[in-house]
Amino acid sequence: MSTPTGFMEYTRQIPADRDPLERIKDWEEFHKHMSEEELRTQGARCMDCGTPYCHTGIELTGGTSGCPVNNLIPEWNNLIYRGLWREALDRLHKTNNFPEFTGSVCPAPCEGSCTVGLIGKPVTIKTIEQSIIDKGFSEGWVTPQPPEKRTGKKVAVVGSGPAGLAAAAQLNKAGHLVTVYERADRIGGLLTYGIPTMKLNKGVVQRRVDLLAAEGVQFITNTEIGKDISSEQLVNDYDAVVLCGGATRPRQFKIDGSELKGIHYAMDYLNTTIKSYLDSNLEDGQYIDAKDKHVIVIGGGDTGTDCVATALRHGCASVTQFGTHAKAPLERDEVNNPWPQFPNVYTLDYAQEEAKALYGRDPREFSIMTTKFIGEENGHVTALETVQIERIVDETGRKIYQPIPGTEREFKADLVLIAIGFDGAEQTIPDQLSLETDRWSNVKAKYGVYKTNIDKVFTAGDMRRGQSLVVWAINEGREAAREVDKYLMGSSMLP
Repeated sequence: MSTPTGFMEYTRQIPADRDPLERIKDWEEFHKHMSEEELRTQGARCMDCGTPYCHTGIELTGGTSGCPVNNLIPEWNNLIYRGLWREALDRLHKTNNFPEFTGSVCPAPCEGSCTVGLIGKPVTIKTIEQSIIDKGFSEGWVTPQPPEKRTGKKVAVVGSGPAGLAAAAQLNKAGHLVTVYERADRIGGLLTYGIPTMKLNKGVVQRRVDLLAAEGVQFITNTEIGKDISSEQLVNDYDAVVLCGGATRPRQFKIDGSELKGIHYAMDYLNTTIKSYLDSNLEDGQYIDAKDKHVIVIGGGDTGTDCVATALRHGCASVTQFGTHAKAPLERDEVNNPWPQFPNVYTLDYAQEEAKALYGRDPREFSIMTTKFIGEENGHVTALETVQIERIVDETGRKIYQPIPGTEREFKADLVLIAIGFDGAEQTIPDQLSLETDRWSNVKAKYGVYKTNIDKVFTAGDMRRGQSLVVWAINEGREAAREVDKYLMGSSMLP
């Protein structure tokens, strides 16, 4: 323990953010940084619990509690307090291949299960994690570490998101010859074309990709398995295949008027903006533009929030975000949402903070459902109709949403973005290989085993578990690599 009374002596501190009205003028990251002395003080707040729930990584009542990659958080908190940054980096890399990704975009379930949070504010874990890897790169401590010898075994990884990159990194570390296939023009999967640049700088992604390439991982872009290369050929050409294609099928939203122009799925909106920004700083105009438009985002999750932030940077006339969920309480419900569950409390994410600063209010509408889209004669959306809803339990015990009579409203809309989630993996590869899938179309493979019903073929990440967190994708990519290594070599030294 850094200091036995640190959690009583020091208050929680997090980095300041750039002013919301200033940061919406650009696409740069919005977080500022803390000094080493401030970080040392935050590390001193860690209690080094006898049972540190912060790195348990379990799912409770549908939510994640603790760190899915089982980061040894109390250990590197103590090392930071003692000023041992290089040792803290080594400890962090033992469990997490990409702390620069999780430090940027993870919702920090570790902090939600921090014991200090039982009596006050949790330890500033996520910021410390990010600071460790940032210092590691700035000091030149993070360098290519190619394996000392090769096994001669060839492994193909399909998809270069966090699960695919984690699997590739671990399999390469074991000495296998790893090739990663990506259908987009850049490596990174959702890290590149799903998360806006203000949340995750794409130079940070490319920096890690370059490092993996220097360690011997081969990357092939603009190549779609199942189309450019058949799935059967891939299986025949490699000793093992790891499918990490994600859960990329958008959930359909079919109501009256959904065929109108100006209604788009969120990922199409985000992807085109990110690509245009990376290609030309948005000068090529090859993106869905929200400038001067009244924007409605249907979906209250992270993807919807990213749409709000992107629309603000486009210069929208207004933006409103719809969620079917009720407004969360200001304090944790100790009965229905007890520690160490992730706290379901009312907060302003970065995009809502920006919209409130610009328009004077939280842009979210809670417990609301869209019932109809309205359009002009030319077939373009102009408005939508909604109704307030309440969650009830029906006679069969199911929890359903029920409209509240008399709460109908109409919202002006020039651009509507659908961000209601995903319906599992695309089916081209599963169909070609006759892979078993579950009712959500995810590829079937037992957690911890990752082997499909087809010999040599494994799967991990969102393609196996459905839409989830980046940190779960890294967890599954690492574990799948271990299982592939055991399959190829009979045993494995990978964690």
